[in-house]
Amino acid sequence: METENQSEVCFSQLNISCRNPTTHWSEGVLLTVLLSIICIFTVVLNLLVIISISHFRQLHTPTNLLLLSLAVSDCLVGLLVIPGEILRHTSCWTLGDVQCLWYNYLAYFVTSVSVGNMVLISADRYVAICDPLHYNTKVTVRRVQLCVCLCWFFALLYCSVILKDQLMQLGKNKSCCRRCAVVIDYYAGVVDVVVTFILPLSIIITLYMRVFVVAVSQARAMRSHVTSVTLQHSVTVRAKKSELKAARTLGVLVLVFLMCFCPFYIGTLTGVASYLRFVIIVFYFNSCLNPLIYALFYPWFRRAVRHIVTLHILQPGSWGDSIL
Repeated sequence: METENQSEVCFSQLNISCRNPTTHWSEGVLLTVLLSIICIFTVVLNLLVIISISHFRQLHTPTNLLLLSLAVSDCLVGLLVIPGEILRHTSCWTLGDVQCLWYNYLAYFVTSVSVGNMVLISADRYVAICDPLHYNTKVTVRRVQLCVCLCWFFALLYCSVILKDQLMQLGKNKSCCRRCAVVIDYYAGVVDVVVTFILPLSIIITLYMRVFVVAVSQARAMRSHVTSVTLQHSVTVRAKKSELKAARTLGVLVLVFLMCFCPFYIGTLTGVASYLRFVIIVFYFNSCLNPLIYALFYPWFRRAVRHIVTLHILQPGSWGDSIL
């Protein structure tokens, strides 16, 4: 009985009473395998997105810059956050208090950036569909770059505020040195749920409801006049169809984002441990799904990946190749 109890704590020989987070070896193995697979695919697929958009000049559009920002945050999730999540939920935390703090900070940071990117993507599609005549003047590359920089900056500032108590008490709390858990007070928790979940969710749903209504009306108008348009008008129709297709694709992206994030926040609020372990997988799987959505709906991404895999991008002047 004593041996069994000792196996449930971290470093029992040192008389440390911090309990091992792994409840059953089979559950730990399953969580490790699934998160490891998600980690590998997340890093590889998002690196393909980053290289594609960064390398090819034709892809340097405002919308693609937002996708690039999202891919960078998703790649950080796969590269740094998921490995730490595997360690934190399947074994004792052996990296120390400082590394635990920075891990929690990074996890909050990239999550906040992803949420901010989704809001920006929704706003971009709202302007493109609801105000297409002024889209090119309102949404420029320089303005999108500024918005992306502000998104990352405010995410950094927000995490510093939410985790300020942990930053100030670094090295003072030694109650459980083999566990890595973030502890924030009640009011900070409420603010976090509102800022990173309720408020962005409300903005995204509101914008896309408006986009959906306008997109449906435009689609009906194009169908009713398709037989009477001139060549000049047909170019306009094709342009509108392109915008509608982009709105549909990014709408799928936002929908998948909401489906992956909502269970996590619901599980966080309910505090059901077994449920949390499941939604963690769903939560981080979102970072892997985003580039798969690009592959399904964006021909330019498939062509860009083909250029990357065949090493065609190493040839001089390949950045100017046409892949649209």
